[in-house]
Amino acid sequence: MSTARLEYNGQSWDFPVVEGTENELGVDISELRAKSGLITLDEGYGNTGSCKSAITYIDGDKGILRYRGYPIEQIAEQSSFVESAWLVIYGELPNEKQRERFSALLTKHAMIHESMRNHFQGFPNNAPPMAILSAMINAIGCFSPEVLGSDTEANFEENAARLLSQVRSIAAATYKMSMGQPMMYPRPDFKYCENFLHMMFSVPNGRITPDPDAARALNQFLTLHADHEQNCSTSTVRMVASSGANMYASVSAGVSALWGPLHGGANVAVVNMLEEIRSSGMDPHVYMEKIKDKNSKLKLMGFGHRVYRNFDPRSRILQKAAEVILSKLKIQDPLLEIARRLEEVALRDSYFVDRKLYPNVDFYSGIILRAIGIPLDMFTVMFAIGRMPGWIANYKEIHDAERLKINRPRQIYTGAAIRDFVPRDARVQ
Repeated sequence: MSTARLEYNGQSWDFPVVEGTENELGVDISELRAKSGLITLDEGYGNTGSCKSAITYIDGDKGILRYRGYPIEQIAEQSSFVESAWLVIYGELPNEKQRERFSALLTKHAMIHESMRNHFQGFPNNAPPMAILSAMINAIGCFSPEVLGSDTEANFEENAARLLSQVRSIAAATYKMSMGQPMMYPRPDFKYCENFLHMMFSVPNGRITPDPDAARALNQFLTLHADHEQNCSTSTVRMVASSGANMYASVSAGVSALWGPLHGGANVAVVNMLEEIRSSGMDPHVYMEKIKDKNSKLKLMGFGHRVYRNFDPRSRILQKAAEVILSKLKIQDPLLEIARRLEEVALRDSYFVDRKLYPNVDFYSGIILRAIGIPLDMFTVMFAIGRMPGWIANYKEIHDAERLKINRPRQIYTGAAIRDFVPRDARVQ
């Protein structure tokens, strides 16, 4: 085994170098503090491997994304969200028996407990959908005691299916509440995405048959968001799971992390940017020139990524998907044309190319969601539904570990040194 040497203050220590499946290298510093008294400081964890994981592989320099070894391009073209969810969670594509059993469990658990419907009435109509989603996911456990018990292989599959299925029902009910409409029950004859669209847009006196093209576009959107390695929300799920918390508590924490505008709110920011360009009548080329001006307050949303230094492979797929769905639904969305022109400018301008500012997954996803009819304040909820398989899979990796070890980062203290307590009457007024 190769090693890396650290030298400090006349002493040196060797630490093993760990190699991943795709030849990724990392220095194992788990014994650094014990050997040297030192810790590492890596604010934002940009250079820290927090775990070993077999779920998702990303090569940001080459624009590669794979679920369990399968290229995202193949998954997006040939798989469904439900099948991809099984793959991400269990590591292999399901056989026919597994697929049928899992689909049956999703149908079985699609309906939330009737008493939970009353909980929605406790929220104001303008409550943020992500706040409701996080709270209601936690509430599921109160109505399903088996969720809070030990995770055997059998009830893990049941719990995972319940979570994947009911997150749709919760999301749709949240939308219905905001619209002042009655909640719709799921239909056992509809597939995963069709059922969600039914619960979102049907009313008791006007039930819809979901458009197959809209369902197909939603399927692809969810599949492309199923997992993305150790991002903020996934790392949060693993952190909470490491304490021994149940699946629902862990995933609920992930929803709260995703809620942040720097994480799950990016596609909303893209649509707002495109709308601003459209309403102002500004030429996209002029907008991009203003972006290069250091004194400009304009922001370029949907370009660049913390991991990718190349095209986000999901953005290429979503660009084609956006064009297809708008064409099939006969929708003329001016935002798509503005997005195309912004991308053309960026790919031809050395300012953006040199800075690796390529379109990311959020650049076209909002246009697809608009075409399906999803309102802007539900965009991040849709992201959460898609990311559910990855959160469950990462929870499972923590649960299946030989020894549960609670995550506990260290810190470098920069506060005041020791000092004596000052009585009230002696403090500076």
